Amino acid sequence: MRRQASRGAGPDVRKVLEWLRRQTGVHVALVTDGAGTAESCTAGFPHEVLGQLTPLLMRMSGGQLATAVTQSGALHVRCEALGPHGPRPVLVAAGPSKPTSDAIALISHTGSFLALLRRAGRSDRIWHDYQHRTHQLRFAVLSALLSGEPLLARRMTTGAVPPILDADRLRLYLLQCPSADREEIARAYQDPSGYHGSGLMVRCPVFACHLICVFTDDEEPGAPGGKLRGHPETLLRLVRDNPRYALGVSGGHPLHAAAEAYGQAAHALAAAHAAPGRVAFYHGRSSLEGVLPRRASQEWARVLLRPLDTTTKTSTDITRLTMNMPRSAVARLLGLSRNTVTAHVKRVEASLGLDLTDVRCRAAVHLALTLSSSVPFTGSGYDQPNSTLDDLLRTERAAAWAAATLRPLQARHRRTLQAWIDANTDAQRAARDLGISRNTIRTHLRTAESALGLDLLTAGTGVHDVVHALHIAGLRAA
Repeated sequence: MRRQASRGAGPDVRKVLEWLRRQTGVHVALVTDGAGTAESCTAGFPHEVLGQLTPLLMRMSGGQLATAVTQSGALHVRCEALGPHGPRPVLVAAGPSKPTSDAIALISHTGSFLALLRRAGRSDRIWHDYQHRTHQLRFAVLSALLSGEPLLARRMTTGAVPPILDADRLRLYLLQCPSADREEIARAYQDPSGYHGSGLMVRCPVFACHLICVFTDDEEPGAPGGKLRGHPETLLRLVRDNPRYALGVSGGHPLHAAAEAYGQAAHALAAAHAAPGRVAFYHGRSSLEGVLPRRASQEWARVLLRPLDTTTKTSTDITRLTMNMPRSAVARLLGLSRNTVTAHVKRVEASLGLDLTDVRCRAAVHLALTLSSSVPFTGSGYDQPNSTLDDLLRTERAAAWAAATLRPLQARHRRTLQAWIDANTDAQRAARDLGISRNTIRTHLRTAESALGLDLLTAGTGVHDVVHALHIAGLRAA
């Protein structure tokens, strides 16, 4: 039973039936429906018998009979239904003579064995299905939170609302670990409800080495003397005990700002690789949209994005996702083909009249989209903005933001970053322009990631800040 139940491909029914034939001398078949379909049988089993037994097999499969003995030509046939629930499989034994009492007992025993094996296999499938469904539900809840829709998450989980949705604030932990480990971690700390206590652990559908963990923000881990409890403390222990692990931790956010928390955790994870203990907590820095003149930046963003009023919301939403991750990653996230994602982006490009494969255009559109999300547009609209993007970036507050952003960089890493942006984030072109190897470019970029605390190479969520900061520095120099 142990050997058969542990087979990855399922139990070998044929092997069991052949063993029974050797012990009793009769041919055996396992019929899985009343129509006489044999799932497995011994070599040489007389299949014509099953066609003659169709009415009997239908009655046994439906639960009207448990055992039956009959004659089919010169063959003596014994049938036993397996299991308590219909439609029941039927074990059919056929031989030239009536089996002995010992053989009958062995046929019955084998039938019970097969019934147990099938039940064990069914339980295993149910368990795997349950794990798959709970992961899907956790991912749906996380997706609703990342979309700023905690109420939608509650509606999706009516009757089994996760505790995280009853919290006022959340904190997001982004764990980097080998792909095989994250499934074991999520399963090891899963509670009977399919959640993880007061939080969620969800395998990232885009990056195979990321486990997204959302917990209630009832503690200040970055504060002096602050300590983590529960599953957050478990994550710290896992990172401490596994050199291949790293952890980025966001600041505390209200439930509707989970997307901002994810961005912070991604930046913190980029810095974690060079941090003591491979753990980094996000320390708030002012955002570019927060230091720009509010009215003027709102006018500029509205005029830039006005063509999207005639574009489908789906295309706009998909394009918004491509601002922060590769198109192939967006395709995996949404279950679409890469060509479909590209088609949606092309529609937006045609509306805006911009090439979104250019990193500077993407940075400008990303800034406009961020402004439109953080500051609702007022008034009936604007015909022409009073300020260009360069005008907005020439302000003293923008210059101070850029200086603070770039301050941690060494001069050589700053040159590499500038060359990389000038090459439209193509490391090979940047290497050729600087006369160094592509590996050196990657090394400099990884060092810059850690120094800046911005994700540049994994999801690329920090590239837009670097584009604007370097542009501002160039404007000041000019």
